[in-house]
Amino acid sequence: MSMNSTDFPLVWTSFAQEPGHDPQKDFDEFAANLQRGEPFVLLSDTPPGEDHEHSPEEKKRTALWMKKHKAQLRSLVLALIMVEPSSAKRLGFKAFAGLFAKVWGYPLLFAASRKQAIEMANELLRKEGSSR
Repeated sequence: MSMNSTDFPLVWTSFAQEPGHDPQKDFDEFAANLQRGEPFVLLSDTPPGEDHEHSPEEKKRTALWMKKHKAQLRSLVLALIMVEPSSAKRLGFKAFAGLFAKVWGYPLLFAASRKQAIEMANELLRKEGSSR
């Protein structure tokens, strides 16, 4: 998962697995966003690949990182919004959304387009800003 934080607090992520990709860079980028101390929304128009199986080392590294950053994840990441044009696929992913929220500490939402995803993200940020 790579991150593009250029439009922070909208952080675009890509779940595409490229050869030679360094997952530590992803953790560092994610941690840098958390260290800003400001709420943000993750967005992605690349769903996780079903063909990528995480190694036991990757799973352990991810679990330890999540444990270390649990409080920040829950308080600063407002959601991950996945762009999926297919309503059938969005419906299929919804069963996974509950488990995702329990594991990561923030909701997994779905949008039919990038435009809708950005609108949803901005609404989440407005609500968060008015509650602080």
